[in-house]
Amino acid sequence: MNARIADKVARFPTSPGIYIFTDADGEALYVGKAADLRARVRSYCKPGGDGRFQLPFLAAEAADVDFVATATEQEALLLENTVIKKRQPRYNLRLKDDKAFLLLRLDRREEWPWYRLVRRRHEDGAIYFGPFASAQSVRRTLRLLHKIVPLRDCRDPVFKNRTRPCIKHQIGRCPAPCVGFITRTAYDELLDHSVRFLRGDVGAVLADLRARMQAAAAALAFERAQALKDQIQALQRTAEPQAVVAGGGDEDALGMHRAGDEIAVAFLSFRTGALENCRRFTFRSELPDELLLGELLGRFYEGDRYVPGTVLLPALPAETAMITAWLQHKRGAKVELQVPQRGDKKRHLELAAQNAELADAAASDARARRLLGAERLAKLLDLPDAPRRLHCLDVSTMQGTNTVASRVCFVDGQPSKPQYRRFKISAAHAGDDFAAMQEAVTRSLQLCLERDDEELPDLLVVDGGKGQLAAAERAIAELGLQDDLCLCGLAKSRLQGHGDARAESGERLFLAGQEEPRPLPLHAPETLLMAALRDEAHRFAITFHRQARGKIASELDDVPGVGPTRRRALLRHFGSLSALRAASLEQLQAMPTLPKAVAAAVFARMQAAPGK
Repeated sequence: MNARIADKVARFPTSPGIYIFTDADGEALYVGKAADLRARVRSYCKPGGDGRFQLPFLAAEAADVDFVATATEQEALLLENTVIKKRQPRYNLRLKDDKAFLLLRLDRREEWPWYRLVRRRHEDGAIYFGPFASAQSVRRTLRLLHKIVPLRDCRDPVFKNRTRPCIKHQIGRCPAPCVGFITRTAYDELLDHSVRFLRGDVGAVLADLRARMQAAAAALAFERAQALKDQIQALQRTAEPQAVVAGGGDEDALGMHRAGDEIAVAFLSFRTGALENCRRFTFRSELPDELLLGELLGRFYEGDRYVPGTVLLPALPAETAMITAWLQHKRGAKVELQVPQRGDKKRHLELAAQNAELADAAASDARARRLLGAERLAKLLDLPDAPRRLHCLDVSTMQGTNTVASRVCFVDGQPSKPQYRRFKISAAHAGDDFAAMQEAVTRSLQLCLERDDEELPDLLVVDGGKGQLAAAERAIAELGLQDDLCLCGLAKSRLQGHGDARAESGERLFLAGQEEPRPLPLHAPETLLMAALRDEAHRFAITFHRQARGKIASELDDVPGVGPTRRRALLRHFGSLSALRAASLEQLQAMPTLPKAVAAAVFARMQAAPGK
């Protein structure tokens, strides 16, 4: 697992929730649940992980990890089920089917209603309770319910064919409506009691069960006491309200946490009652809450973003009527801004507020780590001050073709994406990694000198060792900037030694005029800062290189008579696109299976290609 993920995991909360590993494209790789998020996800970062066979593949592909905190472990289990079915992560082996958790269904329009266990909620006028994470607990609670509130539990074919009461009536667990031993009015009263019971009004029942358990224990009837304890636990788990999967329509909940001018916000999206997404943001603002909420709603729902029918807020924003009208216009239907005071909506808002508070704690810890990393980096490089603005350059190529370079910029330890730049390396330098790096450094620094919106970096980092560092030194010397900025090369860890003595060298910094590199301490703040900078430059360069490869492949696709199969044959025959561009007409015509007319068309297209 890369160092950036390990650093992020160290700031995870110790509360229950789910964690989501994603790849560089943001696609979910693995979703899991945990009673302690930090401890569970940290186990993935240890050598060998937790021993599961898919972990090496996950570690190689994971680019990021995030979490959604929940109030209870049961909520984490339910949310894991929802997210896995929604995002279909590659390495999850379970819960990918359409099987759902159990619900209790009661349709009071029936002649003699009874509780059925179902797995789907429908808009059919019935009352639904759940879902319940434990099937065993809900079945045990149903048995306990029938002890307290006797109701029928037999299926319709059995019920309709009864001519005398069954044994459940004799032991007091059914009022025998099948043979007319109870009126519908009296039966409705029993149903009312059962509904209150399943909605969580179980205080009196729990108190009675606890008293009976203590009495059984005092009488040394430990088996009876254990049975009563199991009933109490089942009742508590089943009656526990769920905030992540509940009945209802589409709604968004906005949770906000403020510490002075430091703001953390969490947007939770519930679709058909199920939590599907959690987005967190941290920023600075001195706006009062009512103005800030209006700004947040405007930013969050701009463009073509979906607007649900209900938006839950900690307080109503300024200009509520205007914002509501704007949202209704976007939705094309009624939208309500609500400040809930009770029920499921209140729990949804509390969950959003909890995630916002955790985001603030993680961001505060991250800021402290970034500042410490810059300070320790200054000591390592003998700089007078901690570097605030860092540039990192990386070159990406494939057999000397489509060579590109990227520059990323970090300010105060965070990416400053408006300062990112991409460069297409000229054909003269495309096949030489060092010359390509020299050109990239020259062009990057020229932009800093020529443009008003650019600044020279406090520290310029090149991805590579001595060769790349020497190339960057030549570029800086040609521009006369050797006294204006600090330069270093960052080399990845590699295996050194032989046999059992082989070991990782660790990340290393190469400095101008020094023969030996300076090692970066493992998992230290300065190491994490440099690794994050280098990984971002690499990601940015690879993305640009893939785009360039796709554009150049289309040059051959435009040639009449050249399709995917013939294009691959051409590249295999000549070895690279550069060699194909340099090929003569005779060489193309001499290629087996390539018609002379197609060879002439390819030759004409390659001669007209850019860079020729």
